Amino acid sequence: MHPTRRALLGAAAAAPLGLPILAPTARAQGTNWPNRPPRIVVPYAPGGAVDLTGRLLAERLQGILGQNVVVDNRGGAGGNIGADFVARSEKDGYTILLTSVSIMAANKYLYRRSMPLEPLRDLAPVTRVTTGTVLLIVNSNRPWKTFGELIAAAKKDPGKLTMGSSGTGTVSHITISTVAKAAGVEITHVPYRGGGPAFADLLAGNIDMMFDVIPAAMPNVREGKFRPLAVGSAERITYVPELRDVPSMKELLPGSNIDMQSWYGVNLPAGTPRPIVDKLHDALLKVVKGEDFKSRMEPQGFTPAWDETPEAYGEYLKQQDLLWKRLVEESGASLD
Repeated sequence: MHPTRRALLGAAAAAPLGLPILAPTARAQGTNWPNRPPRIVVPYAPGGAVDLTGRLLAERLQGILGQNVVVDNRGGAGGNIGADFVARSEKDGYTILLTSVSIMAANKYLYRRSMPLEPLRDLAPVTRVTTGTVLLIVNSNRPWKTFGELIAAAKKDPGKLTMGSSGTGTVSHITISTVAKAAGVEITHVPYRGGGPAFADLLAGNIDMMFDVIPAAMPNVREGKFRPLAVGSAERITYVPELRDVPSMKELLPGSNIDMQSWYGVNLPAGTPRPIVDKLHDALLKVVKGEDFKSRMEPQGFTPAWDETPEAYGEYLKQQDLLWKRLVEESGASLD
């Protein structure tokens, strides 16, 4: 029996605002999903912090979803290649994006002419999964023992000190620009093609300092090769024992309102049926709220984060978009 026009109009009136009215096939998709292995697209090369997070999520989602979950690394163009691949994929819940603040908030202001997608339009929000900050490190052979000593040296010889980053427009670069401006110093930015080459030059003494995500920096901090001088967040990072005494931006630059956060989230292609979005959201929250996930992430320098609804994550993305538009514009960075 086909539904009458009156019945369809009644369903439309009863539907919650902002949620799609699903056709029977979409409802069926939601009911049966997943009936084959989904894949998590990590839009960066294997071995980094995002890849680690994706593999932890995949392992733990398998038991909840009852299917193997595959990790598919598709790096390039600051994460845009992998994100665009997901945005153009079938809206069936089997291609999942593990994304970052760079992709969702910063890249469209860096790749103004070449950005292949509009993240807020082309990707459906599910939830954040982790958050963290960046760490200011120097080679342990350098004389500066505190952030204050480093800034004093930068003021004494403007432009002489060099700070590496994992690339123009990355969180590490934007943090450099923001902190230098707030501290009133001129530091020469040296961009690299990824964090690995920058760390190698920092170890070799070819650059003076670097901001980068905590998971990437911690192995050398623990080995005593790098000395941490500051965290880029407003508050201290108390969940990493070795960093509890490292001062925060609120302490070092009061009134600057600097609170650099590097977070990862999960998105699907826009238009994915709502039942699939909800099932994936619920499964992810079971993972990220678990002690097992927390115990694996926090020693790496990230802590679990989640949004109670996809809409809450969507609102967070809008706020981040405005924030990073300002930060990128103030830095003058461009990748076009």
